Amino acid sequence: MPGAYVGIANGNNSMTDTSARRPDDAAAPEEASSQTPKEASEAEKVAALVEALKRESDDHKDKLLRALAEMENLRQRTDRQVADMRRYGIAAFARDVLAVADNMSRALEALDAELREKAEPSVKALLDGVELTERELIKVLEKHGVTRFDPNRHQAMYEVADSSVPVGTIAQVVQAGYMIGDRVLRPALVAVTKGGPKPAPAAESETPADAPANDNTGAGAHDPDDET
Repeated sequence: MPGAYVGIANGNNSMTDTSARRPDDAAAPEEASSQTPKEASEAEKVAALVEALKRESDDHKDKLLRALAEMENLRQRTDRQVADMRRYGIAAFARDVLAVADNMSRALEALDAELREKAEPSVKALLDGVELTERELIKVLEKHGVTRFDPNRHQAMYEVADSSVPVGTIAQVVQAGYMIGDRVLRPALVAVTKGGPKPAPAAESETPADAPANDNTGAGAHDPDDET
């Protein structure tokens, strides 16, 4: 049976032939490497578009954050301005009211204790009423943040010769000083002494805490615009 033997041999050869592979196995590498220039160009365009959109998104995000920060700063500035208006908006009015308080104080100081004792009951009642009004006026000012401060923080208007006390001691308060909030509404106007001994240094002095601490000595009169 030579013919059968040949047929079997041919069949075995056909089974071992590499040309007998499956069609899918042969087509896969070809498809992977078969991307056309047009498709590659489209992919590059898509990648470039994605990158541009990402940059645009980052830019919008940065602008949004900056706008939010500016809005927060504006809100804080507005809050501070509103608070300042509430606290200091009455400054001009308060100064005018202080002039009224000064006049009332001068009127009371015009009468010493001896004259008050000799005054008629009606005059004493009038003086008591003026004192009460002055105290009430000061309370109203304090309610709105206007307070009197230590006259040692003053503008020295002139000097008074007095060798019995240290130089720079306050001899007379011409005008009381007032604060509104943490600002000076008006300075204290005072007269200071000259001719006496210089005050001891702060480290060696045993002066009480409420005693005058400013040394306002100088060759000439003090500048009214200088405030200590």
